[in-house]
Amino acid sequence: MIVTSLVGSYPQPEWLIDREALRRRLPPRVRVRELWRVDSAWLRDAQDDAVILAIRDQERAGLDVITDGEMRRESYSNQFANALDGLDLDHPGTIVSRAGTPARVPRVTGPIVRRRPVHVADVEFLRANTDRTVKVTVPGPFTMSQQAQNDFYAHDEELAFAYADAVREEIDDLFAAGADIVQLDEPWLEARPEPARRFGLETLQRALAGARGTTAVHICFGYPAFVPDHPPAYTYLAELAGCPADQISIETAQSGVELSVLTELGDKTIILGVVALDTAEAETPATVADRLRRALPYRAPGKLVAAPDCGMKYLPRDAAFAKLQAMVAGARAASAGA
Repeated sequence: MIVTSLVGSYPQPEWLIDREALRRRLPPRVRVRELWRVDSAWLRDAQDDAVILAIRDQERAGLDVITDGEMRRESYSNQFANALDGLDLDHPGTIVSRAGTPARVPRVTGPIVRRRPVHVADVEFLRANTDRTVKVTVPGPFTMSQQAQNDFYAHDEELAFAYADAVREEIDDLFAAGADIVQLDEPWLEARPEPARRFGLETLQRALAGARGTTAVHICFGYPAFVPDHPPAYTYLAELAGCPADQISIETAQSGVELSVLTELGDKTIILGVVALDTAEAETPATVADRLRRALPYRAPGKLVAAPDCGMKYLPRDAAFAKLQAMVAGARAASAGA
């Protein structure tokens, strides 16, 4: 059977976070606590409730692999990235975003060090509330190095390696806390292919060294809400054949990526994006099945995971749920005919 999973995020409830304000801005790289609608004294409890809703939606839709929907995060990366030592959080830096506009980012002023677990309590809560396979996402070290202003390290690769060390420590604790799969989100490997070719692979190898469970790397073209045009081919993908991750997550629904590229990724399991996020209209199960069948000449069903192209956080919840239902039905149809 073709397994089904989220990539990571699921829509957060309107009562938890100001979704309109979230949509009006680029995904934040620094903390933006004013987005939360709940007082800080009760925020963790409210986030717990939102996680339960996300879990139950995934279970009702029939997903095999469950995440917490990233309900506790303002973006996929900023919670972890801003929990590390070595940053001047009061005086952020600036970079050019993937959309080509200025973005406020963490400013690195000292050694990047992880002093404490960041997402361990999240995994423990997730594990306690579902009996299905659970996955947790962590921003990838290369991506974090590109989403920061480096005012400390002499070379960019030194910054990336420091992030890799912090991520490796987090991965160890996440598996110990009950995670079945840990996924590193690395969209900026595609956004910055030149530095990615110089030190991206070594950065991933360092972060994933000695991992004691199933690991994945997600690479994409960006959220359609902010990067609407998705090209039909990756600039940086075949290089990931050399990384230690067990699974590689790519998008194909919106972009229509030619799937013969999978032959360049060795025998890795492919998390295949078969649900597009540039529209709230749900795919039909037949459309999902057709997108999955495109991969069958290159991967057996047992080496495929059906997923959305990327995180679903910017979709309406009812639309996201309908898309998950279609995805599960399409995966079953494609599996039955394989």
